[in-house]
This record gives sequence, C-alpha cells and structure tokens, in this order.
Amino acid sequence: MKQKKQSSLSRILGYAGGHKKLTLLGCILSALSAILGLIPYVCVWIAAKNVLETWPDFAGTSGLARWGVLAVWTAIGSIVLYFAALMSTHIAAFRTARNIRRMAMTHVLRLPLGFFTGNQSGRLRKLIDDNAGLTEDLLAHKLPDLAGTVVTPVAAVLMLFLFDWKMGLLCLLTMVLALLSMCMMMGGKNAGFFHRYQKEIERMSGEAVEYVRGIPVVKMFQQTIYSFKAFYAAIKDYSNLASQYAMSCRVGQTCFLTFINGAFALLIPAALLLASGGDIREVLVNFIFYALFAPACGQMINRIMYMSEAVMEADEAVGRLDEILDQKSMEEPDVQKYPANAAVSFEHVTFTYPGTERPALLNVSFSVRPGQVTALVGPSGGGKTTAASLIPRFWDADSGTVSIGGVNVREMDSEDLMKQVAFVFQDTRLFKESLLENIRASRPDASREEVLAAAHAAQCDDILKKLPQGLDTVVGTKGVYLSGGEQQRIALARAILKDAPVVVLDEATAFADPENEYQIQKAFEVLTKNKTVLMIAHRLSTIQNADSILVLCDGKIAEQGSHEELLAKHGIYASMWEDYQRSARWRVGNPSGKYRTDRKTGRSGKEENAV
Repeated sequence: MKQKKQSSLSRILGYAGGHKKLTLLGCILSALSAILGLIPYVCVWIAAKNVLETWPDFAGTSGLARWGVLAVWTAIGSIVLYFAALMSTHIAAFRTARNIRRMAMTHVLRLPLGFFTGNQSGRLRKLIDDNAGLTEDLLAHKLPDLAGTVVTPVAAVLMLFLFDWKMGLLCLLTMVLALLSMCMMMGGKNAGFFHRYQKEIERMSGEAVEYVRGIPVVKMFQQTIYSFKAFYAAIKDYSNLASQYAMSCRVGQTCFLTFINGAFALLIPAALLLASGGDIREVLVNFIFYALFAPACGQMINRIMYMSEAVMEADEAVGRLDEILDQKSMEEPDVQKYPANAAVSFEHVTFTYPGTERPALLNVSFSVRPGQVTALVGPSGGGKTTAASLIPRFWDADSGTVSIGGVNVREMDSEDLMKQVAFVFQDTRLFKESLLENIRASRPDASREEVLAAAHAAQCDDILKKLPQGLDTVVGTKGVYLSGGEQQRIALARAILKDAPVVVLDEATAFADPENEYQIQKAFEVLTKNKTVLMIAHRLSTIQNADSILVLCDGKIAEQGSHEELLAKHGIYASMWEDYQRSARWRVGNPSGKYRTDRKTGRSGKEENAV
C-alpha cells in the first residue's frame, strides 16, 4: 500500500519537537481570542436596541454602562489572548526554524564532499537559511490566524442569522462570492505561480552575481552589452512572469475587493425595503449591527487569503529543503576497518555523476604501491579528477572497489579516511583567518613550531617575510592577498603538516608562475617523500620521473607505463608529449623561422609557432 505523503504543515510541525505544544497552545488562545472578539458586536447591538426602543425618552434605558464595559473588557481580553497566542507561536516558530537549520546542516555534513563542488556555498545558505525563515511566518502568524479564522466563520454564520436572516444572508453571499473570487485568482494556471516565481528569483540572483564577478573581464574586452544579455534576459523573464500573473488576477482581484467591501452597499437597500414593511426601529438596530459586523467578516476572508499564500510559501520552502534532504548521505560502516599500508587500488570501478547518463569512469582498474608516484594524464573530461576524487570519497563508486591498504574506503570511518589522505587541488581555498590557522586547519592540535616547520618545508619563508605580521597575518583583510602560486604553497604547507600516507595532487601548479612553480616543486619533494602519490598533471614535464603514468581517455585507461615506455608506443601519450614540447618551444616575435636549440631536449628545430 502506497504511503500517504505528509503535508508541508505536518512536516514543519514535526521539526518543532517539544515546542509543538506551544504552537497548539497558541492556536487555542487565538481561537478564544476570535470568539471574544465577536462579543463587542453583540454588546453594541443590545445597547443600540435599548436606546432605540426607549427613544425619545432615554430615561427608560438601563444597563448601557454595563454593556459598554463588557464590550471594552472583552475587546481587551481578545487582544491579550491574541498577544499570548503570538508569543507562544513566535517562540515555537523560532525554535522550529532553528531545528530545521540544524537538521539540514547535520544532513549536509553527512553528504559526500563532491556534493559541494557542484553547489555553491551561497546557494546552500539560501536553500537552508531563507527557506527555514519562510516557515517562521507561517507558524508565528498565519497558523494562529488560521485557528481564529476556522472558529470565526462558525460563530459568524450563527450571528449573521441570529438577528435578521435576510441581512445575514446578504452578508454571507458577499463572503461566498469573495471566496470564489480568491479561488479564481489562486487556482488553475496560477496554482504553480509561487514555484515559478521562486525559480525566476533564484535565476535572476545567480545571473546578477555572475555578471558582477565578470565585470573586470567585461570591461577589458569592451563586451558590456553582450555580457549583460543573460542578466537582462533573467530580469525580463521575471518581469514578464510577474506581469502575466498580475494581469491574470485583475478580474479576480477586482471581484474580490468588490465583494469583500460591498456588503454595506447591499445592506442599505435591504434595510430600506425591510423598514418599509416592518418595524423601523428593529430594522435600524439590525442594520447597525450588520454594518459593523460585515467588515469583520471581510477581515476574516483576508486572513484566509494570506493563510493560503503562507501555505504556498511553506510548500515551496519544504520542497526546496528536500533538494538537500533527498541527497543520499555518505554511509558509515558498522564495523570499522583499518588499512594495512598506504597502497591504493582501483578494481573495476565505474562511476557516473548524478544527473548525467555517460559514465565518467568505466571499468577502471589500477594500483599504486606504497611509496610509488603514479600520474594521471589525458585530455580534458577523461576522468582524471574523478578518479582522484573517489579516493577520499568525494563520491562513492557505482560499482567496483576503491581501497587503501586492502580496505574498501566505504568500510573506513570517514574521519579516519581523511587522516589517510592529503589532497591539494588547483582551486585552493584559504579561510579569512591567519596563515597560522589556515595551515593548522589540516591538524588543529599542531603547535606553532610545527606549523612554522611545515611552512618552511613548503617554501613559504618569503611569503611570511613580506607580510606585516608574518604567520599571524589574516588573509583577505587590509589589502592582504596572496597570488595563486603563493596560495598553492600555503595549501602544500597544510598537506605537509597533515603528514598523511596518501597524497593526491590535482594540477597543483596550474596557476603558478615560473618562480612559484620552482618553489612548489621543491615543496613537492618534501610532501611526497615516502608517500603514496597520485598526481594529475597537464604539464607533462612534471611527471616524467613518475613510477607509472596512466592515460585516461573517455573514462577508460587507454595506456599505462613509464614515460619512456609510453613514448615508445607512439600512442596518445606520445602525441601529447609532442604537442607539449611544441608548446614549450613556442616564442613570440620570431617570424624569420630561425632554428634554435631546445634547452630541455638538446634538439634543434624550426620554431614553427613563432609569431
């Protein structure tokens, strides 16, 4: 039997925990407040009836003060109860939103690291924080209002027919027509508007961020108009959506406002007709009551409309949060195993990224012995970074086994697995903290002396020397920024301090200038000494001395061997090496095509690519 899906409200209340009782209390108090709020209208009707029945001799009136006092005190009591209701629901709403944020972040921390490479931190913050905030308004305001709105119509309908059923029927008719108009606005093709609206807002926000980030490049190449097209298109689509919705609601909104405020216009002719054939004083008393009570009924309809909007927001918030909660978390083993050594092995590994059909790796098998350096090369999109990412469980393989020291990485505790692997990627990220804390992030219990030793081994002495406070300088403040190569050296200091037996390097010299590259290569010697190393490289000169080179193409191992062995095969690697050598000989400003001697190979040749 198919399990019935919980409503958004039920799921949100499920996050309230012990504060769910406060929400229930707030709703009860709001309902009592709504009932008390109706009593002053009755008091006014009774007082008006007494006055008109004794008119013009007011000496016969009695109890006017009593009814006036009762009206005042019940109105005050209604306000106090509503205030207490809102206090209860606000406390519950804030705690519920906190629980949602905590639950979402707890789930995020269990997700594989690869999830964060495809999801920007700003988007995750918006999904978690903003959507948790959307639930606050529903629980704090709209839910207690709903309780009052549910109770009020029952009492209101009874009161509408209590004094004059004809006038009451007219008021009820306007309420029904207003509700039908509201359904016409929010139903049909407009039912999914809020979801489309949120999508367009997110798209426009993303395009705005991308446009602002690209302004330096845009100005450099004078492509302002063309680069603005995507952002402008997002703005136009959002504007068109909002305009279309507004225009589609014009008839319904006009009818809604007309009916909700039109009861008084119907009551006047009805009162005149009733007065012409009955007791004028009684008709006048009833008219006063209904003239005062009809706007209260209109306010009730307004609350229903706002409540329906809040429910749509809650549905959207829960749906957005599900984008994160539906992500499969990284499974932790019941029985933890420990690797015997630092050997890395891939056995028939196949992996496909979520949302794609083509495998990034297909039946890949290779091994890296302890202390051995293995390089991964090949064309872009061949699967090099994917293979490296499976070792620290950025993702889990769809099939096959990735193991360290004979133990499947899935069978290792995630914390222990992280202790086994140090990785340095081309996209280095530094925190807005001191260099000391940035380096110590890999081993928080490290002493200052150990951090300094790691920085020295990573060739960071010149960086520390030029900064105003040395190791205590905070990155990103007061104009303190590091170049790409300098950031890489700080990242290498992290990895050296961690001292993990397995090292993964993903094009760690990509953004380094020649001087930084030389220093990074010296840091590599310290980092990789007696370690199992898996290195991804596009600069083939950096991996000539690797123990083994794997050529990955279209997710498969196309070639495997040492540098000399692969050159002798005259295959993909040999072609890549030839292209690399040609690019290394390329020089600007030699149109004569003179021959020169290459310092690396010792061979002479014509500079084919000179400009």
